[in-house]
Amino acid sequence: MAKVLVPLATGFEEIEAVSMIDIMRRGGIEVTAAYLDKELVKGANGITIKADVSIDDIDADSFDMIALPGGWGGTYILADDARVQSLLKSYSSGGKYVAAMCAAPYALHLAGVLSDSYTCYPSTEEKIGRTEGYTPDRKVVVDGRVITSRGPGTAICYALAIVRELMGDANYNAVRSGTLSEHC
Repeated sequence: MAKVLVPLATGFEEIEAVSMIDIMRRGGIEVTAAYLDKELVKGANGITIKADVSIDDIDADSFDMIALPGGWGGTYILADDARVQSLLKSYSSGGKYVAAMCAAPYALHLAGVLSDSYTCYPSTEEKIGRTEGYTPDRKVVVDGRVITSRGPGTAICYALAIVRELMGDANYNAVRSGTLSEHC
């Protein structure tokens, strides 16, 4: 079974985190939500999520991917957190997947692991400072082992792309069909 680590930082985008965790679990992926500071993590819109484990207590080698939800508050924290940055670099150099949506591709950029082709929330490319390779017209971009997506409205498509990459077309099609996500 594939395993994905989802770090949650205060100010994360709730739609993105909950949707991606739900869709990945439906697709047969074991998902672990890790907190950076406190077990109860408050999102950008005031919704508090109880994370599974501290990021300090994970076995980083046991995961196949690290996937970041967006939300500027959470993104800045993920981008500044040495543990998250180290995991992003380690996963990328080790041939594992890294994924980020909305504002979170900024954290990939700071880690030096953002792919040549990517998408993100509009205006985030300005923070990244690299518009070549930016594809604003695509909901999800899979470039090698890097997956990026645009924002809250593309969260299901983002998670389905992760399911397809880690679990294959059969799981992808089953979850897509079962959730009526025809436009992904």
